Amino acid sequence: MNFLRKILFPFSILYGLITAMRNYLYSKNILKSTTFKTPTIVVGNLSVGGTGKTPQIEYLISLLQNNYKIAVLSRGYKRKSKGFIIASEKVTVSEIGDEPYQYHQKFPSIIVAVDADRRNGIQQLEALENPPDIILLDDAFQHRKVKGGFNILLTSYGNLYVNDAMLPTGNLRERKSGAKRADVIIITKCPHNISEEAEFEITKKINPTSTQTVFFTTIEYDTMLKGSTTIDISDLQNKEVLLITGIANPTPLTAYLKSEKIKFKHLKYPDHYHFKEKDILDIKLKFALIKANNKIVLTTEKDYVRIFAKLQNLQYIAIKTKFIKNSTSFDKLIMKYVE
Repeated sequence: MNFLRKILFPFSILYGLITAMRNYLYSKNILKSTTFKTPTIVVGNLSVGGTGKTPQIEYLISLLQNNYKIAVLSRGYKRKSKGFIIASEKVTVSEIGDEPYQYHQKFPSIIVAVDADRRNGIQQLEALENPPDIILLDDAFQHRKVKGGFNILLTSYGNLYVNDAMLPTGNLRERKSGAKRADVIIITKCPHNISEEAEFEITKKINPTSTQTVFFTTIEYDTMLKGSTTIDISDLQNKEVLLITGIANPTPLTAYLKSEKIKFKHLKYPDHYHFKEKDILDIKLKFALIKANNKIVLTTEKDYVRIFAKLQNLQYIAIKTKFIKNSTSFDKLIMKYVE
């Protein structure tokens, strides 16, 4: 795979030139970005997947929902529908995508909508009889048709954008210079015990502008597993676990389970994978082959919304983002913009 990516390096140069030209046209107002009256907070990245956008969006929802009417607008990646859709009681995960469906299930008081055209999506939300006070744009950093009011750029500790290369050689969607559009840069999935020296070196590598603030966050796992029943994570130490993942980077989860001395067999699927009947049969077969009487199927929260209707006795582990320090400073930046 690495050898193939190196062969494709000339295409990375071409792709970089195309995205750079597009960004130049927007920065010079030759291509027009639309500004909306509703405060819009963009959460995105420069690379493809796996930077923790979902828990960051959920952090913002939790921060703002008690004081404001919130809407989350996503493109609904890999959904089996088109156009603008607002989540309702009858909506399915295939209609709006796994992440929007998760937001809808977890935060029933907010508006969750999907539209590949974010500009049209915002117009539709603002035209509602009871429109939102704030719109959170999920994975919209490259969607230059909309000028976000506040831009949050995420980059993973294990794969900083400054160390990456353009697609298809690397995972970058646009050149590293695109980071200058961000108001805040968050280093996600950091070790809990990251040192101040490491933070300093990473900040130095990123080289933020004078108006940018860099924050460091880590993943925090919920110790109570939910799903068909509710059990404590420690109970898994006495069980045989079949782990099912269809996310971009399951490594932090597998490392966490190992740190908790939990033994598991791992079935890994591509990110946002739509499980087919043959996959369900394969999972059931592999689970049946586990000879222990005390056994369980475990998955991620994002995978759970895609698979729970097809499997019985399924548990999921939820995650949230946690600021290693300076969470109050981040919250104040958000509230200052919104107010």
